[in-house]
Amino acid sequence: MEKFEEFKVKGSELLEKVLELIREGNIRHLIIKNKNRVFLEIPFTLLTVAALLAPYLVAIGLFGTLVTDCSVEVVRKK
Repeated sequence: MEKFEEFKVKGSELLEKVLELIREGNIRHLIIKNKNRVFLEIPFTLLTVAALLAPYLVAIGLFGTLVTDCSVEVVRKK
């Protein structure tokens, strides 16, 4: 069973929120949106490999500097 959550964050807080969610460790899927348009979608399998995660974190950080408000959607394992 999966649990769906959505968090509204300011662009400047985006990277911090994503890192917090990753540290929690029970994520299956991460989706970052701005005005209902998907910016980035990361499956859980990529979140488990740190070397593959670095480019995504850079992209998330840059995106956060360009937008004022966005949402982070998370699908978690129950």
